[in-house]
Amino acid sequence: MGMKRVLLVEDEATQLHLLQSMVSRAGYEIETATNGQEAVTRLMRADAPKIDVVLLDLMMPGMDGIEVLQKIRPSMPGMPVVMLTAHSSIKTVVEAMRAGANDFISKPASAERIRTAIAAAIETSSLVGEIAPMTAKLSRPKEGFKNLIGASRPMLHAVHLAEKAASASIPVLIDGESGVGKEVFARAIHEASDRQNGPFVAVNCGAIPENLVESILFGHEKGSFTGAIERRVGKFQEAEGGTLFLDEVGELPLDMQVKLLRVLQEKEIDPVGGRQPVKLNIRVISATNRNLADLVAAGTFREDLYYRLNVFPINLPSLRERMSDVPALVDHFLDQISEMEQMPRKNVSPSALEMLSGYNWPGNIRQLQNAIFRAVIMSEGKELQPVDFAHMINSPTEMKGGNNTIPFPVRPTIAHSGPGAGVILDIAGDDGHIRSMAEIEAEVIAATIDRYNGRMAEVARRLGIGRSTLYRKVAEYHIDLAAE
Repeated sequence: MGMKRVLLVEDEATQLHLLQSMVSRAGYEIETATNGQEAVTRLMRADAPKIDVVLLDLMMPGMDGIEVLQKIRPSMPGMPVVMLTAHSSIKTVVEAMRAGANDFISKPASAERIRTAIAAAIETSSLVGEIAPMTAKLSRPKEGFKNLIGASRPMLHAVHLAEKAASASIPVLIDGESGVGKEVFARAIHEASDRQNGPFVAVNCGAIPENLVESILFGHEKGSFTGAIERRVGKFQEAEGGTLFLDEVGELPLDMQVKLLRVLQEKEIDPVGGRQPVKLNIRVISATNRNLADLVAAGTFREDLYYRLNVFPINLPSLRERMSDVPALVDHFLDQISEMEQMPRKNVSPSALEMLSGYNWPGNIRQLQNAIFRAVIMSEGKELQPVDFAHMINSPTEMKGGNNTIPFPVRPTIAHSGPGAGVILDIAGDDGHIRSMAEIEAEVIAATIDRYNGRMAEVARRLGIGRSTLYRKVAEYHIDLAAE
C-alpha cells in the first residue's frame, strides 16, 4: 500500500506552511491548495493521483470550506474531509456537518490533533476532533473532582492520585492517549488546590508556530523583534497566582526546553526584549500523549527537564480500559448538549448504548463526546438509535462487540425490464422470503443515485428526504459511491 495523500486547503501562507510541516512529519504525501476553487478543481481531476483525505479550512475568501463541501459532495460523498475552524461555535460545527464534513478541529491545531484526525478520517471515517470544549460553553461552579465522570477502577485510581497531587504544589505530569481528558484532569487538580481562585491557563505547546513559542510563553516587549508592534504578556505571567497547564509538552523545541527548565528552577521569566526578569508564583501541570522517556532516549527531550516535570506522574486510562464508564459519560454529554443547545434532552436507546459500549474508541472520550453531539444534531427522533452513529463505523474491526455490519450486499442498480420501462423491485430474496425494509431501502437509494448520476440534491428531492438523511443512510448501508 502506497503512502496516503492529503490535500491541505488553507489561504494563509504561514498556516499552510505549519500544516505542511506537521502532516509531512506524520508520513503523508502532501498537495496544497490556497483557495476553495483550486481545491475543487484538483479534487475533480480524474487524471491526478487519488486524494485520500482533505484538510479544509472553513474561513477562506471567495469560496469558503462549506461551499467547497457543497461542490464536491454530490460526486464524492465518500471523501474524508476534516474541517479546520478558528470559530468552532455550535452553529459553524452544525453547518459543517450538514454540508458533509467528517470531522472538525479547532485552530490553532496541534501536530498531535492533526495526526489523529487524519488517521481516523482515513481508517475509520470517525469523529475524533473537537467541538469548542463543551465545558467552556457552560457556566459551572468550580467543583474539582466532582465534575469528573466515571466509577471504573482505572478512573478511580487516577482520581485518587490527582487528589493527592492537588494538596501539594509539586509539578504534575499527566500522560495518556489523545482525547482521554488530560486538560479536564488538570483543571480539576487546579480547582481542588489552594490556587482555585487564581487563573487556570492552558497552552497547547504543539499548536504554537516554532518561531513564536518564546514570545507566547514568556511574552515580549514592543519593538523587541520585527512584527512586535505591541507588548505581549506571556502565558506564564497570565497564570500568576494560579496554574499553568502545558499540554503536549513533548512538542517543545529543544531551545525552549532549556528556557522552560530555567523558569522552573529560578521561578522567574525573561520576556523577549525585557530589561529584567519577572518573578513568578505559579503551579505547572504538564501533559503528553507521547512517551517522554522514549523522547529522552532519542535525544529530542531533555532528561533534566523530564525529571523536573515528572515529579508526580498520573497516567489516564484510555476509554477502552474503562468501558463501564461509557453509559455515565453518554448521559453526561446528553445533559450538556441539551443545556448548550437549549433543546429537549434526547435519550439513547438500549441497542445504541450497547453499540457504543462495544466500540473501540480510538479517539477516546473526545471522540465519544463528538459522536454523541453529532448524533443529537443529525437525528430526527427523540431517542438515539444505532443508525444515528453510522458515521462512526467503517469497519467491523472497529467493534469489540455489537452489530455494526449491514448483513446484506447493496446492489448498485435495480433491473429494468427494458428501455423506458418501469423499475422492477424484487421484494423476495434468493431464499424466497421477503427481504427486510433496510435491504430494500438501500437498493432503492443506490438505484436512485445511479439514475440521477450521483446528483445528491436531486436524489434527496426524488426520494422525499433531507440531504443529511440521505448521506446518513449512504453511510449506514455502506453504499460505495466512489465510482459513481
